[in-house]
Amino acid sequence: MVLLALMTLDVKAQRDTKENLPFYDDQWIHYGFLIGLHSSNYRIKYSEAFLTAAQDSVHSIVPNNLPGFKLGFIANFHVFQYLDVRASISFAFYEFDLDYRFTDGSVLNVLDDPTMVEFPILLKYKSQRRGNLGFYLLGGINPAFQASATGDEATTEETLETSGFNLAIDVGVGLDMYYPLFKFSPELRYSYGLNNRLNSNINSFNQGLSSLVTHNISLIFTFEGGPK
Repeated sequence: MVLLALMTLDVKAQRDTKENLPFYDDQWIHYGFLIGLHSSNYRIKYSEAFLTAAQDSVHSIVPNNLPGFKLGFIANFHVFQYLDVRASISFAFYEFDLDYRFTDGSVLNVLDDPTMVEFPILLKYKSQRRGNLGFYLLGGINPAFQASATGDEATTEETLETSGFNLAIDVGVGLDMYYPLFKFSPELRYSYGLNNRLNSNINSFNQGLSSLVTHNISLIFTFEGGPK
């Protein structure tokens, strides 16, 4: 009886909840901004040179997961009832590193810390809205261009050289939460790099590798304004 009473009260509360921004999803464009936290690493492939005498003192190269963050602006375009297109520009601050582990037990850490300007274009497929909540899936491409990088110049005169362009596939899931003046959406996004970021220049850090591909998991919070 108690459980039935609680369920009845919950249904009544849902029915009595005021729906915020009731015509929000019918508008063709919204603007907003995003704040994100991410964890990133490189997926590596060894080169043939890794097995030669030039690399005989290095027994492994190990990538680590490192945190970072991003800030950006959003334009969301309504296509039809359950589909939007989201375009954004964001400044993403990454840190990637590799541990070069030597046969004598020593470890040399080499850092790559680029600031990337990202231009993801994503399709957003939404569920039917329930009150002030709605779930969504999204996916698309994410081209990025390097704005700056400092590298680990304090460690060595040479550094791990990477290209200034990255292309990734982004997929994610999120929750739209409608408030009286804006929409707040937390989302979890996975980004898989498509291109090899390793520079063609050969030095003592690059020659043991044939490929560097980015992997990234982000927790992103977006805020989109309501109607004026």
